[in-house]
Amino acid sequence: MCSMSELPMTSQLITGNEAIALGMVEQGCRMVTAYPGTPSSEILAGVIKYKKRLNRDVYTEWSVNEKVAFEVALAASWTGLRSAVAMKQVGLNVASDPLFSAAYTGVKGGFVIIPADDPGPHSSQTEQDSRLLALTAKVPVFDPSTPAEAREMIRDAFELSERFKIPVIVRPTTRLCHAVSPNEVDESAPDEKIPSVKFQKDPVHWTATPKLRFKLHVELNQKLSDIAAEFSNSKYNETIYAESGGGIGIIASGVAYQTARQALTELGVRVPMLKIGTPFPLPSSLIENFCASVETVIVLEEPDVCIELQIADRKQVRGRLDGAVPNAGELTPEVMFSVLHKIFTEAGVQVNAAPEDGELSALIKTLSLPVRRPRLCPGCSHRSAFYAMKRTFGPRAIYPGDIGCYTLGTNLRAVDTFVDMGASITMANGFFQANRLANDERVIMATIGDSTFLHSGIPPLINAVHTGARFVLLILDNHTTAMTGFQPTAANDYLADGSEAPRKVSIPDLVRACGVGYLKVTDPYEQEDFADILKEAQAHAQSPNGGVAVVIADRPCVLYDKEPILENPLPVIITEECDGCRFCTEAFECPALVLRADGSRVDIDYSICVDCGQCIDACHKGFIVPKIAEMVG
Repeated sequence: MCSMSELPMTSQLITGNEAIALGMVEQGCRMVTAYPGTPSSEILAGVIKYKKRLNRDVYTEWSVNEKVAFEVALAASWTGLRSAVAMKQVGLNVASDPLFSAAYTGVKGGFVIIPADDPGPHSSQTEQDSRLLALTAKVPVFDPSTPAEAREMIRDAFELSERFKIPVIVRPTTRLCHAVSPNEVDESAPDEKIPSVKFQKDPVHWTATPKLRFKLHVELNQKLSDIAAEFSNSKYNETIYAESGGGIGIIASGVAYQTARQALTELGVRVPMLKIGTPFPLPSSLIENFCASVETVIVLEEPDVCIELQIADRKQVRGRLDGAVPNAGELTPEVMFSVLHKIFTEAGVQVNAAPEDGELSALIKTLSLPVRRPRLCPGCSHRSAFYAMKRTFGPRAIYPGDIGCYTLGTNLRAVDTFVDMGASITMANGFFQANRLANDERVIMATIGDSTFLHSGIPPLINAVHTGARFVLLILDNHTTAMTGFQPTAANDYLADGSEAPRKVSIPDLVRACGVGYLKVTDPYEQEDFADILKEAQAHAQSPNGGVAVVIADRPCVLYDKEPILENPLPVIITEECDGCRFCTEAFECPALVLRADGSRVDIDYSICVDCGQCIDACHKGFIVPKIAEMVG
C-alpha cells in the first residue's frame, strides 16, 4: 500500500469526522458500519462521500444498533478484510459484549473501532471516557489531537491491528470530530485490488471454550505488553520544550494537548510537555522518565482519568484525581487557562493575566439575550402527540421517555424518565409491576421513537407482553433518525449510501410479532381522533384480557419530508383578542409562537412557521384561528 506522502495531493478543508472517514477509505478498509449518534454521525457519511470520490469498493451500513454494527464489521475482519465500526461513546456500551470477546479472540483483517466521546457533555446522557472501557476490555487506544493526526492514526491503527491480531480503538472527541483543518487529498489514486480472502474455519479459536479463553487471555496480556513497548517509541508520544527546566511539567493527550499549548502561550509560560497519543497501553517507561525530569506533573486529559490512573507513583502528580483539574466537564480554553493559571501562581511562577477583549466584554454586558432551551421544531408531529397525550391523561400519569429528539417532551411535561435507548418500555414495565404491588392505579404511558424502537425496543416489548404488563406504548414514527441527521432506519426503503433497500421492515408487523393484542396506527396531526385512540388504548390495557397497547403516531419529520404539509397547509393568525395568557407558549411550546417582550400578547414568527395549523388547538380561548377563516369573517 503506498503512503500518503507518495501521492499527488490537493489541499481541502475537511472536518475531523471526514478526516477519519478519508483515512479508512484510503487505507483499504472494505466495510464500515455505524449507528448514528453525535458527535460521530458524520463518519459514515464521510466514508460514503470518499468511497464515491476515490472510486473505492466499500460496503457501508447504518446498522440497527451498535452491537449489530460491531459484529457485522467483526465478521468481515475474520474473513481477512479491513473493517471498521463507528458510534458515539454510549454506543460502545451497547457494543461492549462483542468488544470484550473480540479482544480475546483477536482479528484477522485490520479492525478499527471509533467511539466518539462527548466531553461536556453536549449531546449525551453521560460524558464517559471510552479509553477507560478500552482499558477494562484490554484493547489498545490511539487518542488524536487534530483531524490530520486522526487520519494518520487510522492508518497506523489498521497496521497495528493486523500485526498483533487485535481490535484497535481510535478515540476522537467532540471538538476534534467537528473541527475543520486542511488535509491533502488525492482523488486520482487507483483503488487497490480487493485481497482474495475467505473465512477460515477454526473452531478451537473462533468458538473457544472457557478453558481456551484463559489461554487467549494470557496471549492478550502478552500482546499488550509488546504494544506498550512499541508505544514507547511511537511518534504520537513526544516531549516538547524539554529544555525549559524541571519545575513543572505537563502530560496531555487529545484535544486537551492543543488547548494546553494555547493556554501556555497566553500565560507566557514554557514548560516541558509530554504529548501522549497512545493512552492505553500506556508507555510506562516514557512516563516514568518524564516524571523523573520534573518536580510536579500536571495531567490534562478529558473527559476522565485514563493516563493519570495508570501512573504508578502519583505523589508528584496533579490532575483530576486530586482536584487540581475539575473532575467533570470539558477542558475548554477558558477552563484550561484558569486551571493552569492557578497551579502556576500557587507554585510562584510569574504568568500573564487572563486575556480580555474590553470592547467585546462591554458589548456582551449590554446585550439582553433571553435564555432559550432546546425545543422541538415548528410543525414537529411529536409535539402534537405529546400535547394530545398530556391533555388526555393529565399530569398525574407516569410518562417514561426515551433517547431521541422526542426527549424534549420534558419541556411539555410529558416525559418523566429517560435512561438509555429502549428504557422507556422497560421502565413502564417496572412501574406497572411496582404500582401493582403498591396499589397505585395511575396511567402509565411510554414513548419511544421509530429508530430507537428498532435499536433496542423489541426485546423490552416482548418482555412486557410476556410478563403481563399493562400500559400504553406510543411509538413516535417520523420515518427517519431525525436527531442525528436523517439516517435511514430498517423501516426505510433505502440504505446508507442512498441505494434502494432490498426490503424494508414493517414496525407494525414487528409489534404484532411481539404478541401485542392492541395496535393502532394514526396521524397525531388529527388531534381529536388521536386522543380518542389513546383513550381506547388505555381502556384495552386495563381490560380483563388486556395488556400492552401500542399506538403508532405516524407522521414524517417536517424537516425530512415537507410534502404532507405542502399538500395541505393550514396557515393561522392570532386574533386581536389575545391577552398573553401564555398557555399556548408553555403547554404547546412551538418556537413560532412568540410572547411579546411586554407580555401583552403572543405573535406568530412567520419566518419559521410551517403552516401546520397544529397550534389552533393550543389556545383554549379560540384566539388562534385559520387565516382563511379570519379573512372570511
